[in-house]
Amino acid sequence: MSDYKVQLSESEMPTSWYNVVADMPIKPGPPLHPGTGEPVAPEMMGAIFPMNIVEQEMTGEPEVAIPNEVLELYRMYRPSPLVRAERLEAALDTPAKIYYKNESVSPAGSHKLNSAIAQAYYNKEFGTKSITTETGAGQWGSALSMACSFFGLECQVYMVKVSYNQKPYRRIVMETFGATVYASPTDRTEAGRKVLAVDPDSNGSLGLAISEAVEAAVTSEGGTTKYSLGSVLNHVCLHQTIIGQEAKLQLEKVGDYPDVIVGCVGGGSNFSGLCFPFMRDKFNGKDVRALGCEPSSCPTLTRGPYAFDFGDMNMMTPLMKMYTLGHTFIPPGIHAGGLRYHGDAPLLSQLVHEGHIEGAAYDQLPVFASAEKFAKAEGIIPAPETAHAIHGAILEAEKAKEEGKERVILLGLSGHGLLDLAAYDDYHQNKLKDYPLPQSEIDRALAGLPKVG
Repeated sequence: MSDYKVQLSESEMPTSWYNVVADMPIKPGPPLHPGTGEPVAPEMMGAIFPMNIVEQEMTGEPEVAIPNEVLELYRMYRPSPLVRAERLEAALDTPAKIYYKNESVSPAGSHKLNSAIAQAYYNKEFGTKSITTETGAGQWGSALSMACSFFGLECQVYMVKVSYNQKPYRRIVMETFGATVYASPTDRTEAGRKVLAVDPDSNGSLGLAISEAVEAAVTSEGGTTKYSLGSVLNHVCLHQTIIGQEAKLQLEKVGDYPDVIVGCVGGGSNFSGLCFPFMRDKFNGKDVRALGCEPSSCPTLTRGPYAFDFGDMNMMTPLMKMYTLGHTFIPPGIHAGGLRYHGDAPLLSQLVHEGHIEGAAYDQLPVFASAEKFAKAEGIIPAPETAHAIHGAILEAEKAKEEGKERVILLGLSGHGLLDLAAYDDYHQNKLKDYPLPQSEIDRALAGLPKVG
């Protein structure tokens, strides 16, 4: 059998999600109440999320069964292919083997649909009628609006304004599936009005869009509107582990195992979904590295402290222990809108803090150069977010060449960039600039970190 493209049959698709919490050497603590600093009770989370989602967020079970209704929708595009990037290997003249797990084949064009389908299903089962959410680059908003249409749910999306303006076709996708899309900050919420009063031209941020979406959910009438988050939280990372579980099975078919797993990190869901199933092996002594790649303009893993912080700008969410640049941080308007979040998933952050996972930050110009190199070799134009992972993988392949050693690299191709072509046009027209973040901006945002004993 050729190892160029490794497929699984539908019957081989995993039927459970993997919960890394069960195997972590040090168990994570709970989030904290934003007012009292005490551990959050499930009932408080239930004001925002349906209780069946809250149960997943807090479970310690090693596996969570995937409902049949979710599996049926997964079969539209899963199992996703694992592809050996032979032409890229040749272009780099590297002894490394590069495999990429191609999540761009989903109808939404990215990995986001893995959690969107699950969250829409659980909301429908709970009796939710409408869902509010935020989106950065628009991949999550596109996926959730699609999933809501499958289950007959209304969907309201607060899209970070810089991406709303940069990526109009993502908005059109959401509206095609019946969602209502607002450019955040808006005058519809107290959180949005507060920012607009200070800066009417604010580009917005994911933290602010989350504040608006949460506020819209909790202030809605009737109690049938809930909020949905596309990354960061435990249950979102859980849903994405179908990626890594499939990749393990596919690599077994060709007799390979990764030396390094590379993914892009904004909130952390796609990278967690790819690498967490391999962390079980690492905890048991397997020599495998995991590398999370982020933009130098929003360097949470590499320059942020590991501390308790809010998940949103308006301090409505519980306090989570994570790598953060501060909940008031508004990053520069780079094209990788999905990576412009001030914090990282608590589970991912803890594993980085404990040394199980590494982080690296890159400027956007070399990232786009690597994206084009990948596109010319493999025929896929990657999303700007995914391009950060590609750049990290290329650097790993070049190190293998320098050392004259073979290396198996597993790359998470989290989404295509066919709705991000304006970013590539700006790159071609030399309109893009690198945005290395001044320490003064980080210090200013971190000054507002909550004081937690």
